[in-house]
Amino acid sequence: MKASSEKVVDLLRAAGESTRLRVLALLAHEELSVLELCRILDQSQPRVSRHLKLLAEAGLVERFPDGAWVFYRLAAKSPGRALIAQALDLIDAADPAARADGEKLARVRTERAAGAQAYFARNAARWNEIRSLYVDEAEVEAAILQAAGEGPFDEMVDLGAGAGRMLTLLGRRAGTALGLDLSQQMLNIARDEVAKAGLVQCELRHGDIFATGLPGGCADLVTVHQVLHYLGDPAAAVAEAARLVADGGLLLIADFAPHDHEFLREAHQHRRLGFADGEITAWVEAAGLVLDSNIALPPTSNEGLTVKIWTARRPAIKTAERSAA
Repeated sequence: MKASSEKVVDLLRAAGESTRLRVLALLAHEELSVLELCRILDQSQPRVSRHLKLLAEAGLVERFPDGAWVFYRLAAKSPGRALIAQALDLIDAADPAARADGEKLARVRTERAAGAQAYFARNAARWNEIRSLYVDEAEVEAAILQAAGEGPFDEMVDLGAGAGRMLTLLGRRAGTALGLDLSQQMLNIARDEVAKAGLVQCELRHGDIFATGLPGGCADLVTVHQVLHYLGDPAAAVAEAARLVADGGLLLIADFAPHDHEFLREAHQHRRLGFADGEITAWVEAAGLVLDSNIALPPTSNEGLTVKIWTARRPAIKTAERSAA
């Protein structure tokens, strides 16, 4: 993406300050809240907010509120993206400030993960009950079955398998099915649920949704059910999920629409309070998929949440194109 010389000067001015360059380096790893950036940079919120305002005005970062929190990430479409990448590449990995920021970011991630793991360990046995507190689970599952289609699927992969509900719901439509989760307590419950359902074709493994280690294009159905709102970098999780989708295959994401139930951050470890259609669409399209359907299931009470189901498909390669490749 090209820009005028005046715009390039503006971009250089915005990035040409030590704290703002540190912010850009941190956001190159993942989206972060203002409070997390304050903690890592060891600076006050007003000061960090001023730096973020300048970066946002220059179009280098994007600001998006999420309930009472505000998150920032590198701008997806900015003429300065390549310029910033080059600037960050020039920073010596041994630079003391860069190393210190990286270590603090790692601590923030570790604490975030530890809190989530402790929550899942405490609640694994009653996970299905918790999952249905704010939604009509039967309606959601009926919509998921319809959105996924009858199959049959040669291979299904469920990322963030939890208590195994997607496997027991869709596993009979798959020749083989694999569920990945980081919580051993959840995996134990899921294995029991899968065994009770007689789904011998389903396997559960300890695995990271950001780095599954699975080959690209290995599954014709990939599901990510009520997982993204727990994650620090949901865009990266969508990219990894999309990478697994075979030609002509389907990615199914189920999560919440944006809402204001702020207490879910503390009570249930939700990091994001839902996702807008534009976010999900941009992420799947960036990964080479085409949005296939977009379903909204409104709540049945004032306390409930709207559940969204998005499906995206990887275009099938025509025989002639495959032969040419």
